[in-house]
Amino acid sequence: MTRIKHNMAVWLAMAVLLPATSAFGADANKRTGGDPVAGKVKAQICQGCHGVDGNSANDLIPKLAGQYEVYIAKQMRNYLAGTRSHELMNGMAAPLSDHDVDDISAYFAAQPVMKGNGSAPNETGKKIYLKGNISEMVFTCVYCHGEGGKGLARDTGMYPVVGGQHKAYLLKQLVDFRKDDRLNSPNVIMNRTLKALSDAELEALADYMSVQ
Repeated sequence: MTRIKHNMAVWLAMAVLLPATSAFGADANKRTGGDPVAGKVKAQICQGCHGVDGNSANDLIPKLAGQYEVYIAKQMRNYLAGTRSHELMNGMAAPLSDHDVDDISAYFAAQPVMKGNGSAPNETGKKIYLKGNISEMVFTCVYCHGEGGKGLARDTGMYPVVGGQHKAYLLKQLVDFRKDDRLNSPNVIMNRTLKALSDAELEALADYMSVQ
């Protein structure tokens, strides 16, 4: 029965995601082919907030270390297009060319992948991450974001690395998706998935992902 439920979660998620390419934008799966060496120089404008190696010191600023290149590039292009909004990032992205975006993304992606502190996982968050809740249409996080949140598909901009990310940043994104303040996931699947989760469940989920 458990296996059937897990398979159902996959089928439901795929049904939502299949038409995602058009809705997600033409850049969703664009392979950047950026130059990490050139990106190291260009990324100096980012390092004051995100850290030299992509490990930011501020809990509300995301780590970029080891994040998928295509995902970083997609987010920057979303800021450029206005499909994702942030008072600072929209302005920071404005002067960047396509090559700049690709190179900066390649630099941060080439860094050792972000890590949590390895402390005991939040059991409530672990259950949500690994099993979801089909009755509430809460899809299983692990099928898209991988074991420990370290990702599954490097060549797509859909499924970022979330394991080891700052808890405060993760929680803000989860809340923003649930409130529809952020709408740039494929076919707004994040928004749909998180609607049924309470504040306490979102915090538990962010806690679980952050320590991985």
